[in-house]
Amino acid sequence: MPRVDVDGVTINYDVQGEGDPLLLIPYTSADHACYAFQLPAYTEHFSCIAIDLPGSGESDKPPGPYSTEGYAEQVAAFLDAIDIEQAHVAGVSLGAAVGLHLAARHPGMVRSLSLHSAWHATDAYLHTIVEQWRVLATTLPTVADVTIGAIFPWCFTPEMYGQRPEAISGLIDFVRSRPAQPVDAFLAQIDAVLAHDARAALPQIEAPTLITVGGRDLLCSTRFADPIHAGIAGSELVVFEHLSHAGLHEDPETFNAVTLEFLLEH
Repeated sequence: MPRVDVDGVTINYDVQGEGDPLLLIPYTSADHACYAFQLPAYTEHFSCIAIDLPGSGESDKPPGPYSTEGYAEQVAAFLDAIDIEQAHVAGVSLGAAVGLHLAARHPGMVRSLSLHSAWHATDAYLHTIVEQWRVLATTLPTVADVTIGAIFPWCFTPEMYGQRPEAISGLIDFVRSRPAQPVDAFLAQIDAVLAHDARAALPQIEAPTLITVGGRDLLCSTRFADPIHAGIAGSELVVFEHLSHAGLHEDPETFNAVTLEFLLEH
């Protein structure tokens, strides 16, 4: 897989497909492979550039602190380093938080912006949940155990667990197969989540923007999606009423159809 040096930090990434560039930014603790269910659909139309954020996957894991603003600057420098002047940008959760700042700070780089399970500023409820993940990261054997035991239940509906246990098992195997994230890097990403505040960035975003949220998502519910939608002029909001935080995994067919339609329009 290709790697590139960005201000002394090696960033790992994957490129698949042909067409206009589509940058895919992963969520907390994940690497580029978290978009595996989207690539078959997306690569028919786009050159998909899936990145490992510093601190995850096979990118370098510099010491913290990390921040969503800092990640946005690293992503902008990454695009410069691989000679991409402008790209469609999509992010889930932490990736969406990074995308908000990227689009506000570097508007010329972002042809369209897709924000999935996003939040614009961490509130007390989200802070309480994420702090639990921090505590568990210091007690459980691996970050993968935290993801599977503490983060998964917030990402999927009860029906996913009760009616499709094989899907959960497959995702568990997938998480354990990916490069292990060191605890200190996970904690640094948690710090970035807790400190995230893009309220001032919203009115600065000029790119056509799609916002998607799960109607049953407690982490990043419509309490965040509605203000983001109101704050970004001309943005579109889609609520997947039957899904939670990780709709891209729980129902990729529906997720891909909606998100690809938006991308092809722009």
